[in-house]
Amino acid sequence: MARREERLIELQKEASSGGNSIQYFLGDVTDPRLRLAALDFCQEKLGGLDCLVNNAGVGAIGPFDETEEERLRQIMEVNFFAPVEFTRAALPILRSGNHPLIVNVSSVLGHRAVPFKSEYCASKFALHGFSDALRAELAREKIDVLLVSPGTTQSEFFDHVLGNKDKPRGRFGAMTPVKVARRIAWAMRSGRHEIILPLGGRLLVWLDRLCPPLADRLVAWFG
Repeated sequence: MARREERLIELQKEASSGGNSIQYFLGDVTDPRLRLAALDFCQEKLGGLDCLVNNAGVGAIGPFDETEEERLRQIMEVNFFAPVEFTRAALPILRSGNHPLIVNVSSVLGHRAVPFKSEYCASKFALHGFSDALRAELAREKIDVLLVSPGTTQSEFFDHVLGNKDKPRGRFGAMTPVKVARRIAWAMRSGRHEIILPLGGRLLVWLDRLCPPLADRLVAWFG
């Protein structure tokens, strides 16, 4: 499910050239009616649902005190409420799936917040907490939850970021989308509960866990 049909058609053709088949559904994940329609589509075209991947996201850059409430609500709607409600609607179908799995794509910034991205960090912290709680709730039903926390990725994310686009975009050392996707696929097959990408991201998370004051100083300095 995505909003840009030309990209979906391109992906479908690419898959077909390799002997594979892809079904796509056009829609905005923040629209409750379209989320339900997408799930009906899965049942009709695919016979059910084994895995739900919540990957849609939007970012924002700029000082918190210079922003409006509307921007925060937009970010939370896309990054938190949409995946949470998509998951709620999908659970009845997932219960009948084969090795059902929910994959929530969060961020390293869902572990360690940085300046000028306060709304984005808050949305990813929320998704992190939701994923951990839901994993425990669904353990008896054998529905697993994988939390993916990548660092900066070479994508169009920064081209559509809200707020001050003149801020440094932090693409140094960014992972390619292909590499991130392969790591996610590996984690799904391996039964992992969480992966943090890349090494620099893992080091930042561990520094924050082991010595929060030092992490605070470094983030404030380099943020």
